This record gives sequence, C-alpha cells and structure tokens, in this order.
Amino acid sequence: MTLETMILLGLLAYLASMMLIGLYAGKGTHSATDFILAGRSLPLWLCSTSIFATWFGSGIMMGAATSGYDRDFLAMIAEPFGSALALLLCGLFFARIIRRTRRMTWIEFFEMRYGKIAGFFGAMADIGSGVIWVGGVLFTFGVLAETFTGLPMAVGILGGLLVIVSYTMIGGMLAVALTDFVQTIMLVLGMLILLVVVLNDVGGWAAIEQQLPADTIRFFPVEHTYQNWIEYIHVWMTLGVAAIAANSIILRALAARTEQVAQNSFLVASIAYTVIGCVPIALGLIASVTMPDIADPNAVLTDLAREHLHPVMVVLFVGAILSAIMSTCDSVLLSAGSVISTNLLPLISKNPDDALRLKVARFSIPFTAAAATYIAFGAERVVEVLVQSAAPLLAMTIVPFILCFWWKKANRSGALAGIVGGLIGWGSAAMLGTVTPPDLVGFAVSLVAMIVVCLLTQHMDPPQPLTDIDGQVVALERRFAARDTLP
Repeated sequence: MTLETMILLGLLAYLASMMLIGLYAGKGTHSATDFILAGRSLPLWLCSTSIFATWFGSGIMMGAATSGYDRDFLAMIAEPFGSALALLLCGLFFARIIRRTRRMTWIEFFEMRYGKIAGFFGAMADIGSGVIWVGGVLFTFGVLAETFTGLPMAVGILGGLLVIVSYTMIGGMLAVALTDFVQTIMLVLGMLILLVVVLNDVGGWAAIEQQLPADTIRFFPVEHTYQNWIEYIHVWMTLGVAAIAANSIILRALAARTEQVAQNSFLVASIAYTVIGCVPIALGLIASVTMPDIADPNAVLTDLAREHLHPVMVVLFVGAILSAIMSTCDSVLLSAGSVISTNLLPLISKNPDDALRLKVARFSIPFTAAAATYIAFGAERVVEVLVQSAAPLLAMTIVPFILCFWWKKANRSGALAGIVGGLIGWGSAAMLGTVTPPDLVGFAVSLVAMIVVCLLTQHMDPPQPLTDIDGQVVALERRFAARDTLP
C-alpha cells in the first residue's frame, strides 16, 4: 500500500468518525439554544479545548510554519502571540459579563445598547469576517489534499467542506465542542511528535539556531521607522484586539456552564495557545535551514512530515492538520448560522418561533460555506487571509464592542457614528493607499467619532443599560479575573 493510499484511507476514516460524533450530538439538539449553545452546559475541559481548537486552526499550524520558513517577523508575531492576546483579554475583561447576560450572540449586546441598525452593521461585519476566515482555512485543506493524496485542490476543499457542513448542521455546538476535543488531542500529539522527531534528526535546536541570522527571533522591529512600527501595531490590533469581537469565540463564553467556567476556559486556552503555537514556528525555522528549496512554503509542515516521519506517523500528522482545519471551520460556520437566525431573521420575520430559528440556523451554514469557497480558491498565504478577516471588526465594530461593556456613556448615536466613521475611514484610506493600514485608520476614526458623539448626545439620546435575556439590568461587578476564580 502506498503512502498516498494510507493517508487517503486515514482521512476518510477520520472524516467518518467526525460524522458519527455529529450524529451523536444531534440526538440532544431540540431547540435553537441547544443547537447554538449546547444548552449552556459546557464544562471547563470541553469549553477550554473548544476555544483552543477554534483558535488553533490551520492558520497557525501551516500559516505559522510558513512564517517561520520565510522568517517573516510580523507574521510570527501575529501567530501565536497576537491571537493568544485576544483570548487572554477576553478571559480577563469580557467572559464573565458575557456569560451573565445569557444571550445568544454578541450582536444582541449592540442591539440592546445601540439599536437594531448598529446590530445589523455588527452582524454583517461578523459574517463577512467569518467568511474570509473560513476561506483561508479551506485553502489549507486543498494544500493538504493535493500534497499528500494527489487529489486536485478543488476536490480537497469541497470534499472536506461537505463533511464539516454536515456534522455542524446535525449537531450544532455540542457536535462542534466534542469534535474540537478530539481534534485538540490529535493536533497537539501530531505537532509534538513531529517536533521531537525533527529535532532529533537535525541534532537539536542549538544546531539550527547557530545557522539563523541574529535577528531572526525577536519581539520588536529592528529598524525603528514609522512603517515598521505601524505595521507591528497593526498586527497586534487585528489579531490581538479586534478578534475579541469574533462571534465564533464569544459563543464559547455564552455556552459555558457558569461564569467561572467561561473565564477560566479562556485563560487556559490562551496559555495553551501560546505554548503549542510556538511549535509550528520552530518547525518552519528548522525547515528554512535544512530544506531551503521547498517549492511551496505553504506546504512546509507536510514536507517535513514526509521527510522525517514513519508512514504511519505521517498519517497521524495529516490527521492533526485536518483537525486544525475542521475545528476552525465548524466553529465559524456555526457562528454565522447563529447570527443569521438570531439577529438577521427577525428583520424579515417578526417574532420568529424557536422551530424557525433552529431551521434557519442549520440551513444558513451551507450558504455561508459556499461563500467561503470563493475566498479559498483565491488565497495565497494563510496568515495574510487571517489578518484580512479581522479588518471589518477592527475598522467598524471593536470600538463600540469594548465601550458597550466598559463605558456607561456609550449610546446609540455614538455607536452609529463610530461604525459609519470607521467604515468611511477604512474605505477612504484604502482608496488613497495610505502607509497606515486602512483598517487601522478606520479604527482611529471610529474611536474619535464615537467618543465625541456620545459626549455631545447624552441628553437627547440617553445611554441604554446592558440587560440579560430576561430584560433585567446586568450587574457589572466582578468583571475582572479575580484570584479566587483562577483555574
């Protein structure tokens, strides 16, 4: 049996097991809350692994390895450190209060404090961001299939997408969380096994480090120019700050069993993400020394696996990459379904019942997936796509999102000014081709516009309180990570 045949059979078996998990989870899915939030019942072990797996997608596995291979300083900062910061900030400052509201999506926070129009803009930004994100992840699925099985990239993308869409539609959040748990085990084992074997084969990290340029591993730009620093800040803002408002990750806080579980899950996931996230960068750097002539840097991990692993271990490693891909795609697709059914459906059907909301949440998933395939076929580098996916959130929604929780004077007029101002600033900067990244310009405009308009309109447009699902004002005490709540 050839290696390609072994891998193809392994992929098919793995995909079949994910479908079985989806079918199992679907037995307990009877309402929109069950489907979107697993009945708000996720324990710490399941919630934290689901957060980790959602964030630790192919973007960091293959994208970060590519960044290491290219010795791309900014991309290595983006993954894992930028994304880990988003998880840390969400755990420290947002998870408790989000879970306390018992809402279905973060868009509802906009609607209760800023009105339906702001909620609509927030929903569209989140869905747009998610579609781009899934597109980048699916691109790696195509690379994986083409590299290891010889199948055309299009077959890999569409075949994998079919399975992901199927089990997500059947089991919802519970299926996503359970598959995330299995996928976390697979991807961590795969990454660590490859790292240990490769380091042993090349004579240890010291042998590689002495062949790298002196400034390869650093945390700050070497040349202190405006462009270098603004691009550095942009990376932290997109993946470290703007990504806080990604509904796919907010859903985990809402699905957690308690506030404490929500908070601790993010803190655990942030630590794990930072530690495990350095592995693909290290592998990419090793390959840049030992395999300098790789034809496609996007396939650096797969080439390393072929070169160093036993065929059986190669199959396991392919399963690890597949796990990373699926764990991100299913989460983002479920998130899009939740936003469409919870926040956009009422704009078309007034007061939809639970059965209709459940149906719309399920059947919007394949349409979102179809839109993401367009992005997948046009992608070139994964990390770049991930940064692009955060642009709508950074330019339009992150300022109103943060102030929604942390500024009592935030009101509807100010939020709309921030959203529209950010959109105008983003679009104008893009047309002018500014040195400062357009979405960062949009963020600055959004921040100034919202603060100024809020202060000017306090009397004519009084701020609305944050309320829970029952319409009760949410207590804002104990929003920080307290010592007695740490894991």
